[in-house]
Amino acid sequence: MNIIIFGSTGSIGQHLVKQSLEAGHTVTAFTRSPNKLNLNHIQLNIIQGDVLNQEDVEKAIKNQDAVICVLGAGRKGEVRSRGTQHIIHAMKSNGVTRLICQSSLGVGDSRKNLNFFWKYIMFGLLLRPAYHDHELQEAHVKASNLDWVIVRPGAFTDGERTGDYRHGFDPIDQSTVLKISRADVADFLLKQLFDNRYLHQSPGLSY
Repeated sequence: MNIIIFGSTGSIGQHLVKQSLEAGHTVTAFTRSPNKLNLNHIQLNIIQGDVLNQEDVEKAIKNQDAVICVLGAGRKGEVRSRGTQHIIHAMKSNGVTRLICQSSLGVGDSRKNLNFFWKYIMFGLLLRPAYHDHELQEAHVKASNLDWVIVRPGAFTDGERTGDYRHGFDPIDQSTVLKISRADVADFLLKQLFDNRYLHQSPGLSY
């Protein structure tokens, strides 16, 4: 497939780019800072642009088969939700329908998956702007009428890609460890390009 990755130089995005290329896809990496993606491949196209600029996004999405959105902004808000709005608009303009979007475990009905620390300290205080940004982002995706899957991973670790993780568990399940390696997040996101099991759903992802 021809896929474009927004957030391609982030901690998940870089794994996604490498795994997508290994799987034989033609990859467009959209980024503000191309120098952060130290990778050369015949099937890799790096486009410099700003996801908050609608024109940049429109041009980049042309001729793509699918979009994977792993936008990040640390503790800040706005970038994920506004950028995703631009992505959705550009997808509709270009006739692209498949959208895989990375959110966070704890958003929406998955809040009950969290323990006290994550629910009240991290998302309740320290990461409140980012949490709200993910809420808005998910709302835009769900209202898009696209073929979307929202993936909600637990806290990121630097572990290896194992392919051995839990997904789609009950939103009140508190038995997960609330952690998942960045490489495994990328692995699961990539699988959603072809798997319709979670179409129009928001599966949690954790060990």
